[in-house]
Amino acid sequence: MNPRSWLYPTPRGLYCAPGDFYVDPAVAVPRGVITHGHGDHARPGHRSVLATPETLAIMRARFQDMPDTQQQALKYGDGVKIGDVDVSLVPAGHILGSAQVVLEYKGQRIVISGDFKRRPDPTCAPFEPVPCDVFITEATFALPVFHHPSDAGEIGKLLRSLQTFPERTHLVGVYALGKCQRVIKLLRAAGYDKRIWLHGGLANLCTLYQQHGIEFGDIALVSDAILETFKGAIVLCPPSAIADRWSRRFFDPMPAMASGWMSVRARARQRGAELPLIISDHADWSELKQTLSDVGAPKVWVTHGREEALVHYARSIGIDAEALHVAGRDEEEGEG
Repeated sequence: MNPRSWLYPTPRGLYCAPGDFYVDPAVAVPRGVITHGHGDHARPGHRSVLATPETLAIMRARFQDMPDTQQQALKYGDGVKIGDVDVSLVPAGHILGSAQVVLEYKGQRIVISGDFKRRPDPTCAPFEPVPCDVFITEATFALPVFHHPSDAGEIGKLLRSLQTFPERTHLVGVYALGKCQRVIKLLRAAGYDKRIWLHGGLANLCTLYQQHGIEFGDIALVSDAILETFKGAIVLCPPSAIADRWSRRFFDPMPAMASGWMSVRARARQRGAELPLIISDHADWSELKQTLSDVGAPKVWVTHGREEALVHYARSIGIDAEALHVAGRDEEEGEG
């Protein structure tokens, strides 16, 4: 049976016909299965949503009008039958609650990776390779030039900069969901035990992570500071805030940015990052290749990024690979 006969892209998103549902649909649909809470995957307005409990919590925090009747929580490893399709979720290692969607129908197993990374991250469950007949993989950093350095090494750059410029406020641009919380934990793992200051736009999701058992140590909002100079402090903020009037309150700020895209000098300049930190929440080129080996799928469909390079590589090692152009998969630079 051709897997394209029962799972295929449509203008609304990736559609599973025998289950009558979409995976990460681009528009509001009757039933959606959501891999994780980032805005290019989780959208409002669906009549019914299936996701991990953590992803549902993120969606509730972002979409205030989600009725309980629309939500079906599925824990990692549990399964449910939707129509004639067995559906389960396994960790993707991307952010809190992120999942790969495992679909089984008439003896075929298709795994939809969603966004994923392979590196350790205490803010989310680690990626689990699932053997399958078809693997649908993201390709955000699917070019041979993308080899992300160690996370600890990049955090070390930030801490060395603090030592070199002890009077300057280090403003670190981070995406609010996933990157912010991960950078805090990386700083703690590196031994940084001082207060970390947050822009107000990061507060709600940090609180949500804390409610799910992720501890951050001493964090506080910039807006709550009294008689604080912020000299020598680390302040996390949305990337857009670095160039905003908000940043003028800080003494001689050192603009930094944490993203996998910081390996591209033009993007670092575009973001105004004097201190680019290459910290990615996606798999790099070598990790994508390793994942294809780990899952052992004879067919690979590539989406959301640099499809051509990964398709070419997969075919070179005997995998039947093709690009799968799914609606709504726009690149989010801040989320890299």
